[in-house]
Amino acid sequence: MDNRNEIREFLATRRGRVSPAQAGLPAFGGNRRVPGLRREEAALLSGVSIDYYIRRERGNLSGVSEVVLEPLARALQLDDAERAHLFDLAGAAGTPARPRHRPPQQIRPTVQRVIDAMTDLPAYVRNGRRDILGANRLGYALYSELYADPVRPVNVARFVFLSPGARDFFLDWDRAASDLVANLRTEAGRNPYDRALSDLVGELSMRSEEFRTRWAAHNVRYHHTGLKDIHHPVVGDLHLAFESMDLPADPGLSLVVYSAEPGSAAEEALSLLASWTATSDGEAAPLPAETLRTATNTADGATS
Repeated sequence: MDNRNEIREFLATRRGRVSPAQAGLPAFGGNRRVPGLRREEAALLSGVSIDYYIRRERGNLSGVSEVVLEPLARALQLDDAERAHLFDLAGAAGTPARPRHRPPQQIRPTVQRVIDAMTDLPAYVRNGRRDILGANRLGYALYSELYADPVRPVNVARFVFLSPGARDFFLDWDRAASDLVANLRTEAGRNPYDRALSDLVGELSMRSEEFRTRWAAHNVRYHHTGLKDIHHPVVGDLHLAFESMDLPADPGLSLVVYSAEPGSAAEEALSLLASWTATSDGEAAPLPAETLRTATNTADGATS
């Protein structure tokens, strides 16, 4: 990924989002060619000269200190995720663009044992590219639709934008798609020369107009907690809360755990899903949706 181009487009899109009124400036002139701040206005708010600001927005952040970046972040009204992204872009500026192949990431056995012990909660471990590297039994069952694709590791972004079933699986597909692209943008700022990430972005850009449109917006976002609305092929609609926790001993990996509101229909559905996927030997492996449907039919037949 071209760091200078990333900087240029990120700063330009953030500047275009802030109106003079939002920045506390009078809107001089009736015919504004840009919806947001002009460059001279952004420079004024940042406390730098117009020439200096233009050089920064043209993609040159090499050697720029935090003393300069902080006023710029305030002038463009960046949130925490956007501010961190700006600092990541500045940190990568001026370094040689050398695509790096990372060694395959794996879950340590101790981490796998921890998530396997969560028998009532879906849990999985992912990396910044949204590859699912492993899960517990209920996590596999919850995301069984993703495992229909034989490509491994399973990648949530590839499923969202390339699988026809994704729009049925995610009840609010637009929000899921936008959040996912913003997460990938954040990861690209942290690791701009990750070859696997660049390959994934290139594939999705070529194959999905929805992805291209969202990627061009340069939005970034933290995704540590929130709600996930899913239509599971077996147990129906699930409205789940999620928590994402970084694994300090495994840089770049996060543990994601889902839970349902006590006493809710979602909690009952998760309990049903857990009972259908339980095995006597405790094996944790993906259960295809068809297997789950068979289990459902068997359970229905036993109670009819």
